[in-house]
Amino acid sequence: MGFSQSLSGVNAASSQLDTIGNNISNSQTVGFKSSSVQFADIFANSQGLGTRVAGKLQDFGTGSLETTGRGLDLAIAGDGFFQFTQNEQLAYSRNGQLSMSADGYFENAQGARLTDQQGEPLQVTQFSQGAQATGTDTGVQTEFNLDAEAETIDRGTVGFSQSDSDSYSYVTNAGTVYDSLGVGHDMSLYYTKVGTNAAGETEWEVRTALDGEMAQDIDVDGDGTNDGPGQPQIITFNENGQIPAGDDTTRNFNFGDLGNGSAPLAFDIDFDGTTQYGSEFELRSFAQDGNASGTFVGVEITENGEVLANYSNGNSEAVGTVGMANFRNPEGLEPQGDNLWAATQESGAALLGQAGTGQLGSLESGTLEASNVDLTQELVDMIIAQRNFQANNNAIQTQSDILETVTNLR
Repeated sequence: MGFSQSLSGVNAASSQLDTIGNNISNSQTVGFKSSSVQFADIFANSQGLGTRVAGKLQDFGTGSLETTGRGLDLAIAGDGFFQFTQNEQLAYSRNGQLSMSADGYFENAQGARLTDQQGEPLQVTQFSQGAQATGTDTGVQTEFNLDAEAETIDRGTVGFSQSDSDSYSYVTNAGTVYDSLGVGHDMSLYYTKVGTNAAGETEWEVRTALDGEMAQDIDVDGDGTNDGPGQPQIITFNENGQIPAGDDTTRNFNFGDLGNGSAPLAFDIDFDGTTQYGSEFELRSFAQDGNASGTFVGVEITENGEVLANYSNGNSEAVGTVGMANFRNPEGLEPQGDNLWAATQESGAALLGQAGTGQLGSLESGTLEASNVDLTQELVDMIIAQRNFQANNNAIQTQSDILETVTNLR
């Protein structure tokens, strides 16, 4: 028996102990993947010459997901990797502990930057939002049900008055709209059932007021002329309680100069979906496109990776989508340290996509993936590796003793 076989066993056991020690030391490292040593025997001319380390196998099994409640902590529920750029090189990680730099980049503890699907660093570039007047884009969209059994009010005998509740059917504070300075104004809508027209359709008058002041200069008949303050727009309903198909559902209201230094305010209200059914008056929805000014207050990352910047005015703005990657052979990735891996020929090129699609897992915000090290198993493996080390060391010592005895016999 030669020394080389036992010496190879000592080296192999030492390498295994190194790997186990590294696993144990990273048992609390977020996103860490454990490794195991693979051995191969050595033969020459049918003679066993010991063992060697054939390679190290990485275990990419998912670690447990642990809730942190921190919005910039991300975990992947399923397969895939985050894509980072560092020193102009792409790297991949399962560690989603992120922070935001002063210039709006999403970075890990080592400064590597999270990328989008094109490999470009994700960045929040707008840290404030200016005011926008209602009507800049889409105006107001609102939907009601008007009670078909409401009493008809004869405009020939009863004129409209805000102070006289008998002069209209319903009034509601629909919501808040904004002027060009971002000042909010309460918008009220007055509905009055006034009877049927020549086509047999039921007609309702609609009037608006901001902070109690009626809209000005309403073009009721669409002829391009203004019909004066407090004038109504007309909405008609067919025998099915719906606005007839093909009818324009938008009505324009002009509030003029609000007296606070803002630009004159006018906007369309779209009543699409409003009905006249035999049930109680109901405000179903209200939305408008204006806003007060706001400052950046944080981000939200959805399960499909969309990054939303949130502002103090209640608005959100999409700034990009988290880039996700997967590999045909993740075990072929090369560890780079700092919770990062690099692609190799063995791993294949990165297969990019959006979280929650294909073989890519979804993202969970406020959550981190723990190390997948099984500490109990590692301690058991360490005992076995230690015994192997000691046994091979004892074999060397025994061979040394035999050699010394043989030498003394001479």
